[in-house]
Amino acid sequence: MERKEEKPEKISLRYPVVLVHGVGYRQRKHVNYWGRIPRCLEDRGAQIFYTGHDAWGDLEHNGEIICRDIQEILNKTGAEKVNIIAHSNGGIEARYTISSLGMAPYVASLTTLCTCHHGSKTMDRLLQFPPVLYRISAVFVNCFFRLFGDKNPNFQQVCKQFSTEFCKDFNRNNPDAREVVYASYGAKMKKGRSDLFLMVPFWVVRRYDGDNDGLVSVESSKWGTFKGVLEGTRCRGISHADAVDLRRHTCKSFDICSVYADILRDLTAAGC
Repeated sequence: MERKEEKPEKISLRYPVVLVHGVGYRQRKHVNYWGRIPRCLEDRGAQIFYTGHDAWGDLEHNGEIICRDIQEILNKTGAEKVNIIAHSNGGIEARYTISSLGMAPYVASLTTLCTCHHGSKTMDRLLQFPPVLYRISAVFVNCFFRLFGDKNPNFQQVCKQFSTEFCKDFNRNNPDAREVVYASYGAKMKKGRSDLFLMVPFWVVRRYDGDNDGLVSVESSKWGTFKGVLEGTRCRGISHADAVDLRRHTCKSFDICSVYADILRDLTAAGC
């Protein structure tokens, strides 16, 4: 998982790869959410595509967009199915697309990284704050992200969809499709200084949810075949942002691109 390859090996995937981003960000042509990862995957022979869902769209809204995007990718490539690699809340949206929107026959696999599959006890606590605070926050967040292209941002509803109660109901109503291969990874920061941007949420989430990547706990990230915790071998650990190479750098003891190369190998072995 942590090895660096001098020359990328060619990996023959059966189906193209669709990258599904998480909450709070929109995929843009010149500022890629996934850092160096798409180049890593393409160098190994994978066809890479993206989804155009909203940064703060709720599950139902974003699920419809992802469903439409997958159908367009299938039409464009002539492929029968796609492999989905999803980060953060993108994993929940992808599961909704597969189980509730009828896309299971067109999805070969879903690999999630740092996805809050079982909800957040920290969010449960935050949702106890007066609703007016969320309504006020929603006005500013929704207006801001409309300026950057969101069609239907819904900050308040997205926050509710991170609660443990919502995720419990969601998991019951969205069982895994038999024909889809499910796998997941978690990540773990080892100290608050590991990622200064996520330092405060790291300590808060650690208090209520345990080991985490600055936003999502290790336990909540487990779904399907759990492939392990990304944490490196030194004291820093791996943050929520590191899992998608947002900073475009290689940690001394960890190469995130090698993780995605491993994902391709696993998918190939599974016939995907």
